[in-house]
Amino acid sequence: QAQLVESGGGWVQTGGSLRLSCSASGLTLSTYAMGWFRQAPGKEREFVASISRSGARTYNAGSAKGRFTISRDNAKNTVFLQMNSLKPEGTAVYYCAASSDGSKVSPYSTAYDDWGQGTQVTVSS
Repeated sequence: QAQLVESGGGWVQTGGSLRLSCSASGLTLSTYAMGWFRQAPGKEREFVASISRSGARTYNAGSAKGRFTISRDNAKNTVFLQMNSLKPEGTAVYYCAASSDGSKVSPYSTAYDDWGQGTQVTVSS
């Protein structure tokens, strides 16, 4: 059974940094494109960043450009999201997701087949 587990969330002040990790079991990440999404209280889930299976292509949401970096280590079956210069509006539950269409870097949640349970990120002003 495929399982994605996020970690690295927590509390940080405005301007701070966090590095999220997404580890997989029962699933070989090197064949999957991966994405990060987030959902703030009372809001819909939104796209943050995605990366192709090889890591050669990435795509960031406008709000994340220049501040967030998605990367992966296929040997460790793990995907990362480095978040710098965090803002209070970044407070949300962050989810990683896997897409069997490994060549794409889709921003659409419907493109992803497996999801983690999420990790809470709180940015204090």
